[in-house]
This record gives sequence, structure tokens and C-alpha cells, in this order.
Amino acid sequence: MNEGNAHLQQTITQLIDAGRFFFDQGWVPATSGNFSARLASTCMIVTVSGWHKGQLNSEGMLVTDFNASPLSATNKRPSAEALLHGTLYRRFPEINAIFHTHSVYATVLSCLLPNELILSDYELLKILPGIKTHQISVRIPIFPNDQDISRLSIVVDDYLAQTPDSPGYLIAGHGLYTWGGSVEQARHRVEALEFLFECEVLRRRL
Repeated sequence: MNEGNAHLQQTITQLIDAGRFFFDQGWVPATSGNFSARLASTCMIVTVSGWHKGQLNSEGMLVTDFNASPLSATNKRPSAEALLHGTLYRRFPEINAIFHTHSVYATVLSCLLPNELILSDYELLKILPGIKTHQISVRIPIFPNDQDISRLSIVVDDYLAQTPDSPGYLIAGHGLYTWGGSVEQARHRVEALEFLFECEVLRRRL
């Protein structure tokens, strides 16, 4: 197996493992969510539309360009939101993996708050790049949901062009998008942010 194939197989295995773990946590119920990883400067591997992430395998993934167009003949379709992934890869060359989850806590917060969620004074914030102390506030923008993914991708890209240090974003009534320099790093960010979202809901409840 050449180096390129070995990297592809490792990436697929990491995405499968993440899918099973996220499903077990209740973060990707039914067929919700979508995952991707950069393969090269102009292409990515992304989950197929309608595929259950707790039962993910190599057949549930597809190689596309950053416009979400498949690079080989196939009857499979990438996730409807794959363009949001491609937009991030084009904007930030250091991003190599993206996860989108649909947890209860992320969804509830995205409906309760109009524009952003502010996370402050949590030790776990230090998992995010450049943060050395809990004494900081991190803004997670919340965008209105939109079935026109092309239009939504422009809104998100415009925001991130002005605020490139954002660690992720929420879509109202929908869920979380976050990313990292590797599949492992992006997975850690999902775990950290989902924990913090649960903390925020509990604080408001109490």
C-alpha cells in the first residue's frame, strides 16, 4: 500500500471511530451530522448523504472537490451540507478535518440565543488554540438556519473572514460545526465544546 492509500485508510478509520463514539454520546441521532477530512489542496473525503454515523463504513464516504462535486462516477451523493466543509477548507489551509454534530444541548442553546454563545471561565477552554487560561471569553457565533447551503456558506465565510480565530459555530435549531488540524484534534474540540454546551444548559436551568 502506497503512502497516499495508507493515509486515506487511516483517515477513514478515524472518521468511522468518531462516528461510533459521537452516536454513543447522542450527538448524531438518526442520520444527522456530517464529517470530512482534507485529502489534498483541492479535495476532501466527506460522509454520504443519509448515512447513519453510528454505522459508518468506507461505503458511507465520498471523495469530492471543495464544491462538493464527486471526483469519480458514482450514484452516491455527499451530505447536503458538504459545501460548508469545502468553504472552510478553502478559507483555512490549516484545517484538515471538520465535524458537524446535532446534540440536544447545542440545538437548545442555538434556539435560545439570538446571535452568539459566550463561553467564559471554563478550564476546558484551554483545549482551543492560543488559550492559556480559563480567564477568557470565547464567542461561538449562531447563524440562522437556511436550506440554501450555498447562501449559508457565504454568510459563514464572510463572518470567518472577519473573525478567523472562531473555534466553531452553531446553526440555529441545527447543531455545531467545529474543526482542527487533524481528525483527532477536531474530535477533541467536539468533545470539549459539547461538554461546555451541557454546562451552559445546566447553569441556565439552575
